[in-house]
Amino acid sequence: MMDSPTLPELIGSVREFLEGPAMAQLQGHTAYHAKVAVNVLRIAERELLQGAGVAALERERLGALLGEPADDLERLNRTLCEAIRSGGMTSATPGLVDHLLATAIDKVAIDQPGYSGLAVARAEGRLLG
Repeated sequence: MMDSPTLPELIGSVREFLEGPAMAQLQGHTAYHAKVAVNVLRIAERELLQGAGVAALERERLGALLGEPADDLERLNRTLCEAIRSGGMTSATPGLVDHLLATAIDKVAIDQPGYSGLAVARAEGRLLG
């Protein structure tokens, strides 16, 4: 089993190459696409480093909210969607809005950590996860 470099380290190396030596030689459309690729690699790094923890917190919250075992995130999300769609859960359901906010904030933290609204949500104590 390969222990080093780790997957985040490998992705980081490619990202650093694109940001540095490669970017300096690129222009126009090619430079733009390289910047997009760098952003994708940054998201992948954050997902690898934070994704499992975020998913575990989401599973725990959903399990508690739905009163079900916190075992399968996809199943729990389907159950939540069905409950909302049927009217069985509404914004008045204790814990629902907090769960939805925490889930959205955690996902934005991975996808767009520089988003100004994320800083506002964290400052207001809305980051629950």
